Amino acid sequence: MKTDTAYYVFDLGRVRERVAYLRRLLGTEVSLAYAVKANTFIIEGMIPYVERLEVCSPGEAAICERLGVPPEKMVISGVYKTPSFIERSVISAPGRIYTVESLTQFDLLRALSEKYQKRLPVLLRLTNDSQFGINEEDIRSIIADRAEYPYLNILGIQFFSGTQKTSLKKLAREIRHLDELLVSLEEEYGYRAEELEYGTGFPVSYYDGESLDEEALITGFREVLQGMTRRPKITLELGRSIAACCGKYYTHVVDKKRNKGQNYLLVDGGMHQLVYFGQYMGMKHPILSVCGKETEPSTDSWNICGSLCSMNDILAKQVPLPEIHIGDTLCFENAGAYCMTEGMALFLSREIPAVYLVTEDGKHVLVRRPFETADLNTPREEYSER
Repeated sequence: MKTDTAYYVFDLGRVRERVAYLRRLLGTEVSLAYAVKANTFIIEGMIPYVERLEVCSPGEAAICERLGVPPEKMVISGVYKTPSFIERSVISAPGRIYTVESLTQFDLLRALSEKYQKRLPVLLRLTNDSQFGINEEDIRSIIADRAEYPYLNILGIQFFSGTQKTSLKKLAREIRHLDELLVSLEEEYGYRAEELEYGTGFPVSYYDGESLDEEALITGFREVLQGMTRRPKITLELGRSIAACCGKYYTHVVDKKRNKGQNYLLVDGGMHQLVYFGQYMGMKHPILSVCGKETEPSTDSWNICGSLCSMNDILAKQVPLPEIHIGDTLCFENAGAYCMTEGMALFLSREIPAVYLVTEDGKHVLVRRPFETADLNTPREEYSER
């Protein structure tokens, strides 16, 4: 496979192996939900391997529908759910689960359930002291009055507090608090939650020199779950932890120079196409290699910069590389989650890269062609009012 522009490769076999690894560490009693915002291109490959897929926008829901995700495997989440989308979903997709992110959302779901006399499964999202979710007091009020909402099936609680969490103590504190909440809801209101959906925020090592005993972290977390007083069905929401390892980003050296004693490589990609969590203007070194020169010794250090007209467009600084030439290809590892979607894709109207999937039998399949973005940034008279 060869292309003269930057591109992504996502390996479905790696996804399957990653899910199997996580299940081995977590145990069979825990279900998995894949957060599709991490990478929509691997959704179809994920369907057989996870119990649920977490959807946070109408666009993500549309992608899941096109790819044949069963409605009952979809959790409709997100801080803002378009009312018209939710109404269409209630009518046409029975079985979908909805999270309650606000009292406004709760009232909408209640009204729609009564209007169409459809029983809607919902999860009440506990806030993490941010704009997400609702207060514990609101959860208690809803549970106390649940007899007034005959068409809402309140399954339980959802909670997510962040990403790249390396502290088992922090995870344990959160689970203890959730456990205490579940116990008190049963003791005070006679409500026993069927489910707890929890976003672990398990970390991914993106940079050289990072050390993480992932197996110890995950097995320790499993022990925390086993120590809960109330243990409903537990579903862990994972995005980065599942998808990161399956992706690689390839970009080509298009120019090289030395300015004021510094070596610079210019590539045809950049930060509009590759964003790692905690990148800090290239101050950390992502795990990368020069294709075809993986075993060659380093000869010099380079600042790797993208093709945007921005001094912030730095992928890595002072990276030791083997002898490098214009036309060489750089491969960035662990680019399977968020890396391609969190960049400024439309800045300077640059091209959107191609996407290839590596199927489980090893074939490379082109699933998105590269395309120009100039049309997206061009004003059109036909859109104006007549």
